[in-house]
Amino acid sequence: MNKYIAEFIGTFFLVLTIGCTGIGAGSGVIAPLAIGAALMVMVFAGGHISGAHYNPAVTLGVLIRGRVKPLDVLPYMIAQIAGAVVAALLVIGCLRAGAMVTPIAPKLGPALVAEFLFTFALVYVVLNTATADGTSGNSFYGLAIGMTVMTGAFAVGDISGGAFNPAVAFGISILGISSWSNIWIYLLADFAAGVIAALVFNAINPPGQVEPIPTEEPPYKTP
Repeated sequence: MNKYIAEFIGTFFLVLTIGCTGIGAGSGVIAPLAIGAALMVMVFAGGHISGAHYNPAVTLGVLIRGRVKPLDVLPYMIAQIAGAVVAALLVIGCLRAGAMVTPIAPKLGPALVAEFLFTFALVYVVLNTATADGTSGNSFYGLAIGMTVMTGAFAVGDISGGAFNPAVAFGISILGISSWSNIWIYLLADFAAGVIAALVFNAINPPGQVEPIPTEEPPYKTP
């Protein structure tokens, strides 16, 4: 149960930050910076409890990677979506009550590509920094994951809405940032990206790798 509570809390604060910065906070760099930072600190906070997925596409990728039990997958996703829904309802019902929201109008092709690419990047980064034997015990995984989402939000937020996360897709639909008619775009692109990222990870990471991959030898030896 502790794992599911951690997943709820992490996803809750991620979507709460998206709602509070995406509605009524003005334009500019505030939202991507705050969202990336929120994800980073929540990953550091909950990583040792649940793995800090906070994203059904990440959970699917970690399942294919073999680092989450199949019986945990559905409860993880339920906790993540529940956290997103509760956060979105709190934003529209209290914190940003009455604020005007203009839904995004994404173009189908570019939105699918944007969501796929940066969800792939997110899941790929999660797997390589938080589950790979070669980076086991590192202290940078939370920063890497948060920065990936921040980069995606800056790069394609105006194209797709920058969800990169099916739970976030539910959140932004409740918030009115995206129309419910667009939610299939996020579900299709994000879950597909999670699968492909996990398959690529499994293909390029040596099985049973327990030591960090060595860097190339320098072209000269220091005296």
